[in-house]
Amino acid sequence: MPENTPSDRLALDAMLGKLATYLRMCGYDTAYALDRDAEADDDLLAIAEHEDRLVITRDSDLAARASESVLLSEREIADQLRELADAGFRLSLAPEPGYCGVCNGPVEAVDPVEPTPEYAPSAGDERVWRCTDCGQHFWKGSHWASVKATLEDL
Repeated sequence: MPENTPSDRLALDAMLGKLATYLRMCGYDTAYALDRDAEADDDLLAIAEHEDRLVITRDSDLAARASESVLLSEREIADQLRELADAGFRLSLAPEPGYCGVCNGPVEAVDPVEPTPEYAPSAGDERVWRCTDCGQHFWKGSHWASVKATLEDL
């Protein structure tokens, strides 16, 4: 990875759950502390070290202890995203989902003839993806449009 280029593999602390979802939708492999039972700083640091992840946090002590980190100061999601954009992160929606917004597992396209859960559109009518880890289904609906609008306003 060239110097001064943000990593595509991230570890976010427990304060950044909403940000984790946005980053996953932008194509980042994003380990979120509460998804990984790593609420304690030492646990998150171990994950970051073992999996070669950049730590993103609002905790200055945690940022100082990480081998690589980005310290955020803002609380609101749009402001946090702006801070990351200023730090050189590419923040636009991936053409197709790569990571589950819920658990960070890999997603795959659902075959148009496969049934989908009641909450999801038919894969025959609309492109649908499924997480291979947790089974959650995704499509480019109103949430996708809302995230896209937020990112375009940065």
